[in-house]
Amino acid sequence: MTEADLRDSLLHHLKYSLGKDPAHAHIYDWRVALSLAVRDRIVDPWFNATRATYAGQHKRVYYLSMEFLIGRLLEDAIVNLGLLDRSKEVFEELGISFEAVLENEPDAALGNGGLGRLAACFLDSLSTVACPAHGYGIRYEHGLFRQRFVDGRQVEEPETWLSGKHAWEFERPEATFEIGFGGSVVESGDQAVWQPEERVIAAAHDTPIIGWRGKWANTLRLWNAKPTRIFDLERFNRGEYAAAAEPEALARTISRVLYPDDTTEQGKALRLKQEYFFTAASLRDILRRFLTEYDDLRKLPHKVAIQLNDTHPAIAGPELVRLLHDDKGLDFEESVDIARGCLSYTNHTLLPEALERWSEGLMGSLLPRHLRLIERIDDLHARRNPTRKVTAIEHGHVKMGELSFIMAHRINGVSALHTDLMKQTVFSELNRLHPDRIVNETNGVTPRRWLLSCNPALSGLIDKSIGNDWVGHLDRLSELEPHVEDAGFRHEYAEAKKKNKVALAHFVRETEGIMLDPDAMFDIQIKRIHEYKRQHLNILETIALWRAMRENPNAGWTPRVKIFAGKAAPGYIFAKKIIHLINDVARTVNADPATSDLLKVAYLPNYNVTLAERLIPAADLSEQISTAGKEASGTGNMKFALNGALTIGTLDGANVEIRDHVGADNFFLFGMTAPEVIERRAVDEHARKAIEASPELAGAIADIESGVFSPGEPDRYADVVENLRWSDYFLVCSDFASYYDKQREVDGVYLDQERWMRMAALNTARTGWFSSDRTIRGYMQDVWSAHSVPIGS
Repeated sequence: MTEADLRDSLLHHLKYSLGKDPAHAHIYDWRVALSLAVRDRIVDPWFNATRATYAGQHKRVYYLSMEFLIGRLLEDAIVNLGLLDRSKEVFEELGISFEAVLENEPDAALGNGGLGRLAACFLDSLSTVACPAHGYGIRYEHGLFRQRFVDGRQVEEPETWLSGKHAWEFERPEATFEIGFGGSVVESGDQAVWQPEERVIAAAHDTPIIGWRGKWANTLRLWNAKPTRIFDLERFNRGEYAAAAEPEALARTISRVLYPDDTTEQGKALRLKQEYFFTAASLRDILRRFLTEYDDLRKLPHKVAIQLNDTHPAIAGPELVRLLHDDKGLDFEESVDIARGCLSYTNHTLLPEALERWSEGLMGSLLPRHLRLIERIDDLHARRNPTRKVTAIEHGHVKMGELSFIMAHRINGVSALHTDLMKQTVFSELNRLHPDRIVNETNGVTPRRWLLSCNPALSGLIDKSIGNDWVGHLDRLSELEPHVEDAGFRHEYAEAKKKNKVALAHFVRETEGIMLDPDAMFDIQIKRIHEYKRQHLNILETIALWRAMRENPNAGWTPRVKIFAGKAAPGYIFAKKIIHLINDVARTVNADPATSDLLKVAYLPNYNVTLAERLIPAADLSEQISTAGKEASGTGNMKFALNGALTIGTLDGANVEIRDHVGADNFFLFGMTAPEVIERRAVDEHARKAIEASPELAGAIADIESGVFSPGEPDRYADVVENLRWSDYFLVCSDFASYYDKQREVDGVYLDQERWMRMAALNTARTGWFSSDRTIRGYMQDVWSAHSVPIGS
């Protein structure tokens, strides 16, 4: 595509798709016109990929996920198609800021954190390696929520990403399915007919996802909920205007918000509805597509691989059995075996509360046929495995983790440590019964977005040093190692980092009014707010550091900027207290003239993909400080290391493998190991003892308790202090001294910039293994038995 072709296509869409001429077009118009022009270039490889898959009767992969945190798509597509330079040139000729056009695109509000961002990386890699695949999820109207702070407290507002035209999707009115809830089941012998009481329509919206070099595109199909009856005219004519629109409002509720607050029974019911809605629609779509090619359902496992991303789509097991047994008439046991041959399950957590459970009452009320099928699946599993009794239904609850395991032929962890712990803990009994099912597929990230696009300063240096083949073969970053020993290369590496830090400092000044020194260490923790991720350990160390600086301001301190970002679930009160505390500490510390040149704290609101793309390239230090044994993998840790941030972390999740790859000398390790965590919890009053042993920790907690950060309201954080002093399940206090000491070691190393930049550059050179392309190839071989399709076949 030449520059002239791109310009012609851009102006064509501006005129004929948006009805604007250049003289009256706004940035929004230019952005949508460019998106449509770029989308046009994706359609042909998209069609070609579909034709090649059908022609070769290749196995398809279907990735079911509640989240696809895809972020902005325009720059991603432009980069993968190789149109970046031409796009810049076209807008330069038109006198329009290309950066402003890119910035105009809202983040797609389709996810929250690592789970959704991993799914997005996998979509990119599935297309890059030419594996026939579909992603399936929900087209959330408002996503999670937009976060802002009022007096330091998190306030949730609706995301409005769909208020304008979403230029990337194609609506598919022919691809609709009626999804039922509730009602009754009429059984006749081995067969049953489910008669739902409530029905909604699942309507498909397709987004093509183009891979690197633009040779192959797969589909992200998102389901939107619509009513079976849009409008009650009779009630409207009686003046019952709100009631007339009630069916539409109730249906839209299903696809309106990601993770509705489930602290109420209504919230629990809505969440289970969402999970069944998108899973059922996806499975029917999968069967429909399969039956256009094949007439023998016994071939299903040979042509279809269905990946359950966490337990959210766990209902896929009984639903697929229902479709095969009730609708298609196959024998029950054969239906279970066929379904298991298709299904595989990714576990993302060892936290018992995160392995979903639904009460039998709720399941029976919303999905009565499925509850009965789960009982039969349990019975079949017990008969086939009489030596040990492990069930999906226990004490009045359906355990979705166990159901996922029982109904999957492969279960994978997402880091080596996590997979081993999964075998030993949450699925120990099932692993003894089925020792061949659990495999490991350590997570990865796409280098296209998370290095090439987000960090042009560094990716340009890499291109200059080793060429650009690394973008599709990230392991080639190892070729940088000889360059790291060159002082000139390290100087250019440092300049690239400085450029990113200057850009971030400018952004923070413009958006938050906080002045940051780019020469200070940028110490960044960006994660969903959760006790096990231990943002409160970080802020306690920040308080202790501030206290030490005030007591001895001339001790040669390393200037630091502590940056936080992340959202807390609306119903997670303790996590929201941590946010409030961080903001209160920031207000106090930033206003202190005694330390203003040495320490700043910033909590950036509304963390999303776009904000991460600003933060990660600018980071000097990556905070990966979860309690050992609790973080399944992490992918932020990989993105930071890839972009040259040194990690301070525990031996948790993929930190273990990152440390192995970058070298222990280039990783700041602290804290207990997973076995030591278990031992420490058994110690009586472990938190109190840890506080007594650390004057720095005791002083930080005393400041919180006395109201230093909440003047006039000293008991504002009484529950946080109570947690730290007594229960402290995630061992913040027990790991504090090790963390504080390691941070002082970090200070010393940062002062030696030659050493620091060498360590940073080695992190980049040695993290090529953490590519999602490698992860996907692992799934294809170990889990899906799927293959890449030669381009043009």
